[in-house]
Amino acid sequence: MNRAAAYRRHDISDKAWKIIEPHLPGRKDTTGRPVRDNRNFINAVFWILRNGAPWRDLQPDYGDCKNANRRFCRWRDGCVWAKIFELLASEHEYKYKWLMIDATFVKVHPHAVGAAGGNQAMRRTKGG
Repeated sequence: MNRAAAYRRHDISDKAWKIIEPHLPGRKDTTGRPVRDNRNFINAVFWILRNGAPWRDLQPDYGDCKNANRRFCRWRDGCVWAKIFELLASEHEYKYKWLMIDATFVKVHPHAVGAAGGNQAMRRTKGG
């Protein structure tokens, strides 16, 4: 596959790829069958996550959706995604790039959710 032709703006950068590539399963120097393209697979996962699409809607140039889903689950179960996150989070350039705040994790003070003396009109967050 020609990477330049298939490159999308949210694909993993060359710099991030150089950091994580030596640590991924399926390389030629590891046991087991070597994979065809780990980078294309990671880009497929990013595409799914960024678009919120179901696996069956994966773009054809990223490969077969069933295989991508199966591989994603194997990497999840093998803690490969956690390892990738740790590698990128330890790099100075990426240290804060991966941080996010989700409203489901933000707690409201007890007085704001109906405790005596609080704001009685406060409800659960939109995402909660």
